[in-house]
Amino acid sequence: MSAPEKERTQSVGDLLGDVTRDFSTLVRKEVELAKAELREEAGQAGKVGGMFGGAALAGFLTVLFVSYALWWGLSNVMDQGWAALIVAVIWAAVTGVLLGRARKEKAQLRAVLPRTRQTAGEIPDAMRGR
Repeated sequence: MSAPEKERTQSVGDLLGDVTRDFSTLVRKEVELAKAELREEAGQAGKVGGMFGGAALAGFLTVLFVSYALWWGLSNVMDQGWAALIVAVIWAAVTGVLLGRARKEKAQLRAVLPRTRQTAGEIPDAMRGR
């Protein structure tokens, strides 16, 4: 029996079974896509969290070295204090770089599950035959 003849002879129950099976497969694939995207997003979020942690550590060290620089500067009238101040400025630069990169990565995370959202939005149109 050819495919067109089979389609003409299928009962409504068989057709509904096919639709249900196809819809179930479609939903299952959407869930798999969502899981894959969530894994990817979690990896990126972990990196961003690490960058914010690094920025926090660098900020702490900046405050620590600026405090030491001021103390050494006042107590030794510049010699060792300036050295500590240079180190503190380096840590301030590291803080700025890490914070800037973390903000940039965070901005990219805002598009949550873009492919899943797009394909899930197409399901109603597909069910209507568009």
